[in-house]
Amino acid sequence: MPIELGDDERAYTSNEAPASFADMLGTAAYRCAAAAMRLGVFGALRDGPLPAAALASAAGVDERGVTILADALVSFGYLTGSAAGYELTPLSDRWLVDSPYTTVELFWQRVMFELWDGLEDSVRTGKPAVDFYAWLADRPETSRQFQSMLDEHARLLAAELAPLIPVPPGPARLLDLGGGHGRYSTALCERHPSLTATVLDYASALGPGGDRVTMVPANYLEADLGTGYDVVLLFNVLHGHPEAGNRALLARVEAALNPGGVVAILEHGRDAPGPADVSFLRTFSLNLFHGQNGEVYALDRIAGWLAGFGEVSTTRLRNSPTQYLITAVAQSRGAG
Repeated sequence: MPIELGDDERAYTSNEAPASFADMLGTAAYRCAAAAMRLGVFGALRDGPLPAAALASAAGVDERGVTILADALVSFGYLTGSAAGYELTPLSDRWLVDSPYTTVELFWQRVMFELWDGLEDSVRTGKPAVDFYAWLADRPETSRQFQSMLDEHARLLAAELAPLIPVPPGPARLLDLGGGHGRYSTALCERHPSLTATVLDYASALGPGGDRVTMVPANYLEADLGTGYDVVLLFNVLHGHPEAGNRALLARVEAALNPGGVVAILEHGRDAPGPADVSFLRTFSLNLFHGQNGEVYALDRIAGWLAGFGEVSTTRLRNSPTQYLITAVAQSRGAG
């Protein structure tokens, strides 16, 4: 969490002392919190304070090591220390014990301290120094955390998005590219009783599917998409590819759609309500560039890729204000 500076330490925010020193401490705080989550230190304290020896026993770690770590966590505001021992702060109790948010923390910690090791090479060459999905494949637990994050985020947004996507009346077919968990397709099928959906994604990302939601393990960049679809979903897909790849993919999507069919795109915009959100979007964009040769694209740039479509509309989401739903109507059968 942000380091609380004392009155005599304000020099770090006024350029009288290096502000990067405070950033270094913030980075150390983040790393220590991740270690405490993985070691079970926060979980061991869920029922109340413990002295160092009892904490070490409960977490199954070395007493001296956990004492030094816990003292650092006290300085960073994740724990408090007293005669009764170490105790969770309200922040740690709410967010870092039995909370879905721990998945977010653990995933981003791996990204920043492992995946970003070659960030300089990506910036120097203009090409990803690592393959994000190959990196995930070598780390099954991190891969599960990543898929869990996507699933949880989709769970929060599916009910808001389903009414916003125009689906023609009567029997209709939907193609969901990269929608592994299937939550969006499932929500649309529940809203439209005659709709059937096909989800294409890597096998490791696919959810269980359902009666009208068919899961197909495939790389949507290479697979034959087929034709005759009324709706194609590209949710959180375009940011993972360079512009040329997105243009080619959208041409194939247009070819897969019936005339009058709809492509629905979910993406982050570059604007945000506050500086923390802006900073996250730029961090996310850098991570996309480093691992996938993508980025967070400006909305007008995405709209330019839809020039062959008609009736483009954009809606900002209530439950995720940095994200937008973009829909466009296919005018005629594509050639790709």
